[in-house]
Amino acid sequence: MVEPDSDLRSDFQRDRDRVVHSTAFRRLEYKTQVLVNFEGDHYRTRLTHSLEVAQIARTLSRALGLDEDLAEAVALAHDLGHSPFGHAGETALDAALGRFGGFDHNVQTFRVVTRLEQRYALFDGLNLTAVTLESLIKHNGPLQEPHPAIAQHPLADAMQLGLQPPLEAQLAAIADDIAYCNHDMDDGLRAGFFSLGDLADLPLVGAVVAEVEAAYPGVDRRRLIHEANRRLIDRMVADLVAETGHRLAAVGPRSMKEVREAGRALAGFSPEMGRAVQALRGFLHQRMYRHYKVNRMARTARQLVTELVELLLAAPDCLPERWQTRAGAPGSAATADAVRDYVAGMTDRFAVDEHDRLFKLTGFRP
Repeated sequence: MVEPDSDLRSDFQRDRDRVVHSTAFRRLEYKTQVLVNFEGDHYRTRLTHSLEVAQIARTLSRALGLDEDLAEAVALAHDLGHSPFGHAGETALDAALGRFGGFDHNVQTFRVVTRLEQRYALFDGLNLTAVTLESLIKHNGPLQEPHPAIAQHPLADAMQLGLQPPLEAQLAAIADDIAYCNHDMDDGLRAGFFSLGDLADLPLVGAVVAEVEAAYPGVDRRRLIHEANRRLIDRMVADLVAETGHRLAAVGPRSMKEVREAGRALAGFSPEMGRAVQALRGFLHQRMYRHYKVNRMARTARQLVTELVELLLAAPDCLPERWQTRAGAPGSAATADAVRDYVAGMTDRFAVDEHDRLFKLTGFRP
């Protein structure tokens, strides 16, 4: 809706600022990326991840002459709908709410920015522009079968859900990949899940590590890791800018409309860089995301989230008053809707505390 204010900012600057000032954004500080927040002060959280994605997305957009504020807004908002405990929490929520449509963090992000944030006098949500909403929900590509929460939104037609997203959204999605590949590698090394020597056979990564070791013999290990990480990000960004520039030159889009109608993504890595990034992803999947310490925490997190959801579905009178007003009878769709939003909004530590309040003192199990 049009708002009665005189703003010195552009529409996309305002969108970005509203994301930063939202409650959901602040909660990201205590939501797991891979390693839970209370396992160490220096591991990435959803908040620091989002900030790193935003920095890379802004750099990419500036290099290609695009709208930096739109790219930054999408990058900062893309994980607002994540549940506590990362993908383990999301898996548990999806399973526990399976008969009520499950859970998807991208859909939840849309719900956060269009409904759940309640800060303004005239509307629910953040009243983001149609382009920012489109970029946010389509940052991973077109939606051929959009969730009802998206398809039934008043701006659904304006978001042109079946077409390609704006270039800024395409770049924000790949900035997400660049950020998590590099910071998860850094966190995995810090946690001792693997060593620098284990990276030697990875394309690009091994060569960069060897290059830094040769340039700075005897350098402190932490400095070596950060120097290698810095160079990896730089090369991924440079490749992405070059390849996207080639694609744009070949297609020659003159407007956002022509980007949407291009029929394929116009932002991307070169084939060689794409293979190197995929190899790093595969390594991290095997050596970090499946590490026994991560598996142990993920199992605990899934059990905790599952028990919270099952209890609250069966006993909506245990929900805080704000959420009770949205719930219906035990086990109803209305109750599932309230429980989904309540649990998904929790930070890791609040989820642990809430679980203790509901189970530890009484010994109750659903």
